[in-house]
Amino acid sequence: MLNSFVSRLLPDVDLFPLERIIVGLVLTIVAVCGAALVIYSAYFGSLTALLLRSLFFSLMAGTGMLLLAVNRRNFIVRAIFYVLAIVALLPGPYLYENYISIIRMGAIARENDVLLFVGTIIVTLVLARFYLGWTMIFLAGIALSYAMFGYMIPGEYGHAGYSLDRLTSNLFLRTEGLFSMPMGVAAEYILLFSLLGGLLLRSGLGQVFVDIAHALTGRVQGGPGLTAVVSSTMFSSINGSAVAGVVTTGTFTIPLMKRTGYRPKVAAAIEAAASSAGQIMPPVMGAAAFLMAEMTQVSYMTIAAAAAIPALLYVFALLVSVRLEAGKFNLERSNADDIPSIGSVLLKRGYMLTPLIALVGFLMYGFTPAKAAVLCIAATLLLSPWSPKTRISILDVLEVCVVTVRNVMPIIAAVAIAGILIGVLTLTGLALQISSMILQLGGDSMFLVLILTMIASFILGLGMPTSASYLLLAILVAPALEGFGLPIIAAHMFIFYYGLLSAITPPVAVAAYAGASIAGSSPNETACEAIRLGFVMVIVPFMFVYAPELLLIGTPAEIIIATSGAFTSVFALGTAFTGWVGRTLSITERSSLVLAGIFLIAPFGSLQTDLASLGAKALGLAIVSFIIWKAVYNNDTRISSVSS
Repeated sequence: MLNSFVSRLLPDVDLFPLERIIVGLVLTIVAVCGAALVIYSAYFGSLTALLLRSLFFSLMAGTGMLLLAVNRRNFIVRAIFYVLAIVALLPGPYLYENYISIIRMGAIARENDVLLFVGTIIVTLVLARFYLGWTMIFLAGIALSYAMFGYMIPGEYGHAGYSLDRLTSNLFLRTEGLFSMPMGVAAEYILLFSLLGGLLLRSGLGQVFVDIAHALTGRVQGGPGLTAVVSSTMFSSINGSAVAGVVTTGTFTIPLMKRTGYRPKVAAAIEAAASSAGQIMPPVMGAAAFLMAEMTQVSYMTIAAAAAIPALLYVFALLVSVRLEAGKFNLERSNADDIPSIGSVLLKRGYMLTPLIALVGFLMYGFTPAKAAVLCIAATLLLSPWSPKTRISILDVLEVCVVTVRNVMPIIAAVAIAGILIGVLTLTGLALQISSMILQLGGDSMFLVLILTMIASFILGLGMPTSASYLLLAILVAPALEGFGLPIIAAHMFIFYYGLLSAITPPVAVAAYAGASIAGSSPNETACEAIRLGFVMVIVPFMFVYAPELLLIGTPAEIIIATSGAFTSVFALGTAFTGWVGRTLSITERSSLVLAGIFLIAPFGSLQTDLASLGAKALGLAIVSFIIWKAVYNNDTRISSVSS
């Protein structure tokens, strides 16, 4: 039984038999301790910030090093990682044991502190190298070098320089560096919600999502594509990873789409774009909602409410594009025998949705997100034994703990690097200078500042996990937008969207490439299709910056007018990009729809601009209505599927 469990944890690893068992047990113990620490802290909240974050980092980093070790064939290399795993496990217990002494000394670093700080930095850089790549190491190296050797830089960007003792004091013995707020968010929210998602998916909730979506959309032309949009959005919102959404739900939806006539690159692109939608969809947003609440000091419910309309715009645009794509190529419908009824799905396994419904209820009632997640974990474990198909054993729980830690390791590495950046930027005052640099380049033009911020966000977000990308951008880029006078929610939503964009945009496009590997299509062609289908992610940040009513900032009348205009706009733009609605549209018609889409998102302002905006929206609506009427009803070619 022990060998079987270890084989589940460490498949396809080449270790000595005894080494395999020892590493598997240690890995399980450390990962379970990490999960237990987070759950205990979330429910009882008795640990101070420095102790919680340092203990959390030690357990997570130790697990990460063990996971890296088991994938190395050379025993000497594995031994190096084992040593690093031991080093990783030291900071938390050390700070816990010496906490009172550190406070009495005013967090002034001693020799042992410096040595452990250097070891922790090495562990962090190794984690970043293997879980994130060289970019984050480069940023951390630049930051640390700048902190120590800034005296060599002339002019306003130089400073007096800081010793290793001072860096240890600020970055290691206080909550201003490695154990700053990003690590706190990971300890309080990210692992907790990832654990909840892992347990829900182990209970079969992912398949429930797919079955519900298939039951709702399967009978419509293009139904498999619509199924992919709905199911992947729901799945990825909990899972927190666009790539994980693709490789999980995509194994079902992509072959189904291909069987009904979708081109492989389009099938993969739909799945990639849909999995990206989950990252922006409340209430969980892949844990980004909780990150944003901490970074902005705005309540979670306000963040989730503000995110709703932009997220629905994106999903609506995807549904429109997928449906029109199916009509354009006259794709087949799914086999009726393969489509379950919504009643049977809900009757048999609908009870597994209870934890998600309870999560929303707990949050609305006033529970903290962390405590709500703990209660939902308990609810999931209580509900799972009702059916053999959903039952979760003790071994399953242990495995989910290890798998969850493995899945969040990129985020742990990223928040540790982000902590280093925060500490250095705060210590040297460089954060304000980066923001002022963007503002100087943009001058008085908000549009130019937005373009510069968009480019910076896209580049810094390349290949990064969603949460890690947002954290980095919130530190480096968001202050520039806030300095220009944007509402704080609009500024952070703006960088969040463009940081996520790289998941479906070349040259990285990790979600699109994952879909291409399943569909057997060209990765770059798939990425191009994904950005065509997910075009709203490119334009919607500008929409809610210039029309903050889409973030529920404004009067009810303004919100209703702006929202209706935005939905009509994305419908017009989606139709223009697809080039079909009942028949193939001409270049003139497609251009007119693009122009109408622009008119429909005209922002409000003063009384004069309000009137102009309403006039532009009315003109845009008239153009869209006329073209759709002409295409569908005033043409010899009738397509009965339009009504479906």
